Order: sequence, then structure tokens, then C-alpha cells
Amino acid sequence: MKALLRSFLALALLAQLTVLPQRVAAQTPVAADTTHKYQNPAGVSAAGRKSFFKSKGFRATIVPALLIGYGASTIYGNGLYSSYQAKHAIRSEFGTYRSHIDDYLQWAPYLEIPAVLLGGVESRNDRLNLALVVAKSELIMLGSVYIVKTLSHIQRPDSSNHLSFPSGHTAQAFLAASIVHAEFRDKSQWYGVGAYALATSVAAFRMINNKHWQSDVVAGAGFGILSAHLAYLSHRNRWGRKPGGRGIGETSLVPVWTPAGGMGVCFNWRPK
Repeated sequence: MKALLRSFLALALLAQLTVLPQRVAAQTPVAADTTHKYQNPAGVSAAGRKSFFKSKGFRATIVPALLIGYGASTIYGNGLYSSYQAKHAIRSEFGTYRSHIDDYLQWAPYLEIPAVLLGGVESRNDRLNLALVVAKSELIMLGSVYIVKTLSHIQRPDSSNHLSFPSGHTAQAFLAASIVHAEFRDKSQWYGVGAYALATSVAAFRMINNKHWQSDVVAGAGFGILSAHLAYLSHRNRWGRKPGGRGIGETSLVPVWTPAGGMGVCFNWRPK
């Protein structure tokens, strides 16, 4: 049981190490150096370029990649502290105990969002953009988990089917926890701690209920976190706000109502 608890704690700590891309303050543009324009077309010195290890992509994927990689390495009896070893430890502690609480807890981190917003704490994104990030994250997670489940064809511990790897419940819980952490970490890290604690409990119950191996829940956590990170990285068009950098111009989406036509939406575009 101690080894199992250590695995859960390590999972939660790895999740807390996740660092979503930070907004970089705009810098004053530097005049182009026409004498060396063919050597350095962008006008950015080599010393000013970010290293690969400090890039947004690397920081967003390193922790999920470690989780998915470790999970895949411990399938069945393989790797360091294999899934067979974890199952033996769990069954010796919990026997035939079963609970359906994990079916509900997988959504629990999301409940933090309206509770915190009603408490007067502002999220990182406005309501519309937050909803778009959540929708995009869910699509990425559901698609990737379904594809990997089908291709891996790993049998569940209870032999009910061959859709064990990775755990969809765990992916869902860690996706929600990652969004809570990203939206409110600037206000307090404890919002993320609570969300990741709930997600870790889902992973534990999936194994206690004999529905998933250790490899499934660890990889599931990675898929959930990665899905949230990819959604944030790709969320460039912020509806109702001025877009930054290059683009087609300023756009806005405003709800309207008229006595004759009823409710609708007005899309405004101001070209650059």
C-alpha cells in the first residue's frame, strides 16, 4: 500500500509541475538591419532566440510525455513497478471493495470553476473563451483516448473488454484539473492543488474498482493534461477581443435583439 500511495503522490506532484505557456510582454520593435538582411531576415539576434527547452511547446508537453511514457512502460508486468505489482498491492489492501464514486468525481474539478467565479475571483479568460477552451480540450481528449484505446487493445483487469489503455475517466479528471489550474493559478495555487487532488482520487478509484491498470491511469493523466495544453496553445482567435500580432483585422461577436427579428448575433470585422 505504501508503494501505491507513493505512486499517487508522484502523479499529483508531476501534475503540479505542469507549467502552461505564459503571456510574454510585448517589446518595442527593433529597426531592421538592412546590411545583414540576408543573414538574419527576421532581424532577431541569435542570442535573443529562446532555446528549445524554454519554448512553449516543450514546457507544455514534457510532463504529459513523461506520464504517458511511464504508463506505457509499465503495461502488464513490464517496467519499474509494473501494473501487475500495483494490482497485487491494491487487491491485498482493498479486497473486493467497489464504488461508483469515480463516475461522478471525474467531473468534480469542473465544479470549482463556477464556485470560484461566483466567489468573485476572475479567471484568466473571459466566459466565452473559457467555454471555447473547454470544448476544444474535450474534443482533443475524447478523440485521442478513443483512438489509442482501439489501437492498443489492452484487456481490462476485470476482463470486461479490451479498451483499458488509457483510462478515460482519469484523462477527463486531469483535463478538468489542468483547466482549473491554468485559469486560477495567478490568484492562488490552491485551486489547482484541490483540482489535482480530486483527479488523483479518480485514478485511485479506477484501480480499486478493478477497471484499470496502473499503466492506464498514469497515461490517462498524461492525455488529459496534454489535451488541455494543446487547447491553450492553439487558442489564438479570442472572440470579442482585439487580436494581437498579424491577422485579418479586428473582429467582434456581439449578441443582439430586435423586436421584429428576435435574438441573433452580430459579427463585426474591421480590416487592417
